[in-house]
Amino acid sequence: MTAATAPITQDVLTIPRKAPPKAGDGRVNLVGLTRDGLRAALLEAGTPERQANMRTSQVWQWIYQKGVRDFAAMTSLAKDYRALLSARFVIAVPEVARRQVSSDGTRKYLVRIDGGHEVEAVYIPEDGRGTLCVSSQVGCTLTCPFCHTGTQKLVRNLTAAEIVGQIMVARDDLGEWPAPGRHPKDETRLLSNIVLMGMGEPLYNFGNVRDAMKIAMDGEGISLSRRRITLSTSGVVPQIARTAGEIGCLLAVSFHATTDEVRDRLVPINRRWPIATLLDALRAYPKLSNSERITFEYVMLDGVNDSDEDAYRLIEHIRGIPAKVNLIPFNEWPGAPYKRSGDARIRRFADIIHKAGYASPVRTPRGEDIMAACGQLKSASERARKAVRRGAS
Repeated sequence: MTAATAPITQDVLTIPRKAPPKAGDGRVNLVGLTRDGLRAALLEAGTPERQANMRTSQVWQWIYQKGVRDFAAMTSLAKDYRALLSARFVIAVPEVARRQVSSDGTRKYLVRIDGGHEVEAVYIPEDGRGTLCVSSQVGCTLTCPFCHTGTQKLVRNLTAAEIVGQIMVARDDLGEWPAPGRHPKDETRLLSNIVLMGMGEPLYNFGNVRDAMKIAMDGEGISLSRRRITLSTSGVVPQIARTAGEIGCLLAVSFHATTDEVRDRLVPINRRWPIATLLDALRAYPKLSNSERITFEYVMLDGVNDSDEDAYRLIEHIRGIPAKVNLIPFNEWPGAPYKRSGDARIRRFADIIHKAGYASPVRTPRGEDIMAACGQLKSASERARKAVRRGAS
């Protein structure tokens, strides 16, 4: 990998809002609660039943539509009610431990969550809009050898608060919350899309991912269309239909190989649900249509999965499935066991797919100068902490 020569900037994100109280003081964090969960929490705190729906909508809008973290600023609520909320609840999002901005505008956040663990989120701008890549687990169980996160053992699932919190801190950094007195629809949507393609397998943390995405899609809050959210799975077959029914977002599949022999190595979950089983589940996906195609993600690894024969086999596999194929030049990392396919080989592979009638865009590598490949910044942070500990000892 050749790092970009343009300078990058690194700093700690400063949020111009009152810092949330520290965890452990007994108050409940409202971030990450579903609407029903928020309503139940407000009722338990003493909100009259006849006011519960109205108060739920008001608090919800202050948190997710206006980005307010301080109950005292919720001016549509009575002062005594604000005091009640402040005594019982907090509005807390993950701490940004490190923030990097690439020469191409990509922003990478290393966020610290409960327990001192760290995960990554990456914002990729494109023509005045942008996509946020969100993590769902600390580490991963899948051990895909080309993925840097696969080198990190699974620590735990992220909570719904920690997942939606990544969206909120990115909006903080982008200055995307509406200015006082302005309606959210008057604002530029710099964060226009979400992809669950960060650290972890989203379908192994289904409930928290579902709740976080329902919050993101709620029309009185962040208000992203379900078609602007894409969930990427390595192929957890039993949860695929459930994704359509309970989340309704678009689906992407980390495919990466055209034979079970190769996919068993690259995506070990294939040993449990092989290619034929996965494809059957995708053909039955309830949301499948020409307007809601499944994206097949395919990382290009030199001499491993990038031959003409692989391209033709891929076409046969996806035949009859409304689909597109995202070709991903491998984002190499120190110690990686694979190399990126050459540009000519990638173009040839893309051309074969395209001539068969499938869109086959080649993803432009982004943020290489800030280690934007998933898991790299977290690993660097862990190495730095270990070096400090060794020095202290």
